[in-house]
Amino acid sequence: MAIVVRLDELLHARRMTLTELAARVEITLANLSILKTGKAKAIRFSTLEAICTALDCQPGDLLVHDPSLTTDD
Repeated sequence: MAIVVRLDELLHARRMTLTELAARVEITLANLSILKTGKAKAIRFSTLEAICTALDCQPGDLLVHDPSLTTDD
């Protein structure tokens, strides 16, 4: 998939753990882990908004389009 989730980088920059973010956003650690590893197929805008609020970032800081990763499925 050509969309890269930069959650690890943002968490590291803010010295926050995935567990702490899950608690702040009120999402399960399992679902947040699926997003972090790039295995998620979709994300709700409300979840994206909550993550951006917790990390003090913009959606474009979290999600990046990399056309070199596009696959022909």
